[in-house]
This record gives sequence, C-alpha cells and structure tokens, in this order.
Amino acid sequence: MSTPTAGSGSTHTNSRSVILDAVRAAGTISRVELVRGTGLTGATVSTVVRRLIDDGLVTEIGTAESTGGKPRTMLRLDPAARYAVGVHLDHGFVTYVVTDLGGDIVARTRRAGIGTAGPVEVVARMTGEIGAVVSAAGVDRDRVLGVGVGMPGPVFQGTADAIAPPALAAWSDFPFAQALERSVGLPTLMDNDATAGALGEHWARAVPGSVCLAAVYMGTGIGGGVVVGGTPYRGASGNTVEVGHICVDLDGPECWCGNRGCVEILAGPATVVARARERGILEPGDASTVAATASVSGEFAAVARLALQGDDGALELLEDSARYVAVAAHTVATIMDTDHVVLTGPSFGVAGSVYLPVVRTELETRYFARGNHTVGVTISPHAYEAAAVGAAAMVLQSELVPRQTSVVLPASSPELTVRTASRR
Repeated sequence: MSTPTAGSGSTHTNSRSVILDAVRAAGTISRVELVRGTGLTGATVSTVVRRLIDDGLVTEIGTAESTGGKPRTMLRLDPAARYAVGVHLDHGFVTYVVTDLGGDIVARTRRAGIGTAGPVEVVARMTGEIGAVVSAAGVDRDRVLGVGVGMPGPVFQGTADAIAPPALAAWSDFPFAQALERSVGLPTLMDNDATAGALGEHWARAVPGSVCLAAVYMGTGIGGGVVVGGTPYRGASGNTVEVGHICVDLDGPECWCGNRGCVEILAGPATVVARARERGILEPGDASTVAATASVSGEFAAVARLALQGDDGALELLEDSARYVAVAAHTVATIMDTDHVVLTGPSFGVAGSVYLPVVRTELETRYFARGNHTVGVTISPHAYEAAAVGAAAMVLQSELVPRQTSVVLPASSPELTVRTASRR
C-alpha cells in the first residue's frame, strides 16, 4: 500500500490527501471553497485538482449559480473511479461489501460464519467469495484497490497477525492478511472490527463535521474506535478503545482477557444470552463451545426481539447491559473529549433502540465537559455492515488519502551521540 515519503514527495502527497478528502467529505465543492477550507494556496489547489481530474478521481460537474462574480466550477469524486472490498469476519457470519470511491455499497452478501474452520481453510473459502462479490458488483477488477478485513479484536501487529479472543486462539500465529493477499491477488489490510467500524462511520459521512468521533461497537463482543480529524487513533500497537475491557467491578467475574469485572463479561451479548437461558427466557444451551459462540449473535437478536415485543424479562436484561455500556461510552468520551458517539455493530442493529436512551442520558447528565459542549449519540444507519464498510474504507483511505504517521526516533547510540556532539 502507498505511504508518504520524506521531502517534496511527502508535501505533494499531503496536499493531494487533504484535497481529495475534502472533496469526498463535501460531496460537491469548488476550488475557491477548497482554498478556504484547506488553507492551501490557490496555485496548489489548482495543480492538485488538475492531477486528480487527469487520474479520473475527481470530475467537474458544472457551475454553481452565480453570486455576482464568475460562476464557480463544482467538483466531486467520480464514485466509479475506484472500488474496495470490505469483509467482516466473525464466527456467526461473514459479511462482504464492495464500495465505490465515496464509500457507498454497490454489492453486498452475507455468508455463514467461520465456525471451527482453521485459517488456511478460511483463506481458500474467502478467496472464492471475494471473487464472487466483485463479479456480482459488475466492476472492473483493475479498479479494485484492495481488500480490507475487520476481525474481532484485539489484533496484534507484528510478524504475524495474532488474534487474542479465545475462539480464535488457533489463529494466533498465522499471518492471515499476508496469506489472503497472496491468495486473492489484491493488497490486503486488516484491523479489528471496532476500529474499522469507526472509520466506516467517518468515511460514509454518518456524522458530518465531527472532529473527534467515537464508535462503540457491539457484535458478539464489545469494542470501540476513535477517529480524530479523519484518522483512526491507533495508539502504540493498534489496540485502542477496547471499551469492552474497561473494568467496572473490581471484584467481578474473570474475563477472557485476564482482568476482572470488564464491561464485556458483565454486559456483552454472550452474557445477556447466558442470563436469558438461566431465567428461562431462551431455551438452555451450552455456552462454552465454539458452536455456541457462533450462535450468540442470533440468540442475542432473539432476546432483543422479545424485549421489543414487550417481554419484561428480556427488556430488563438489555437495560442492565445498557447501563454498563453507557459507562464505557462515558469513559471514552471523557478521555478523548469526543463530540459524537455512534453505536454500531450487529447487536446495536437489533437492540440499539433500548441502548440509545440509556447511553444518551449518561452523557447528557454525567459527561465531564458537558458545560463546554454536548456529545451527540446516534445509532449507525448501517450498523449491521459497519465493520465491512469500514474495512473497505480502510483500503480507500490508505491508497487515496494516506496520512503521515508520527516519526518515532530510535534511541540514540553512543556512536551517534559522539558524532552529533563533535565539532569540526
């Protein structure tokens, strides 16, 4: 994947990134508005826009109504210029989307989850399914920039992509992204599904104008992501905003992460399902197997349907869960000073109407900086597919609007110190 380089090339890449992202975010915009909005000079904007037009990424769509001067020529992305494939890989299901340059879905499909299959088998299966969804989209494969994969976090960046949740323990030493890239023949990126979901909300313009957007993601577990100024905040290792592992009870039950009293073990979908079985709201079952893990999404959805149909026991379980999730959202908003929180992921897709008022009330009444600004809380308009859309956005952003990362200087060696200190 492309990355900025030092020197003049980096300056050009930055200008291109800023302008392309501004055009994407605005929908339609003029060169004059780009100068005002980006702070770049008119000459730079004109040069970069011309190159983007030559590359087929931006197109002129006509002139705006005159306000007294020369009519402004309006620009927008050509959505058909490039595409990306996004995949959300989970035990319960695998979601595939193909999005255009603007982040709109042009093809989607959902397949059975990975269950107990090993990574080699899953790579082979995904290769065929990715080919099928690209064919269904009817797009030229040469315009597909790559594949993004969102997986249950955390994802550890290293020589191999090690995945920590116990249901995926057998995958921990397998370089999944590299294997899929070789098999599919397209550049492949991987991130945890919650971070991908947060980027997806930004790229799809779900919250226009947000400076610091937090997403609380609930699928079979609970995670989160933060996008600051259009860039996902990834911390030191890419494992940020693990809201499911915020401790809210020091003496609570042990979580799979090794901590006690985590939000996920107290309020996650698996816990809601287990309690629903204990109370006879759902039929009893064995929650300890991988097969049961794969069914959590479906059974949580069944509890949500019962709650929405007026079952007081099911509603009580969801409201108990919502109180813990609200504390997690409050914690993230306080630490990151967010202006918006989006509830996203399949479990919020079915139960978001129960969680939304609880989270909103928590932030309205207890958020630390509430005297300075409010924190908006909404449910994602594409909660079921957020991780897949975000995974595709990850590819689009990496290829088309790459951001410079902070330079980390190595520890100085004695030799380097001597040379720097010497005088000639």
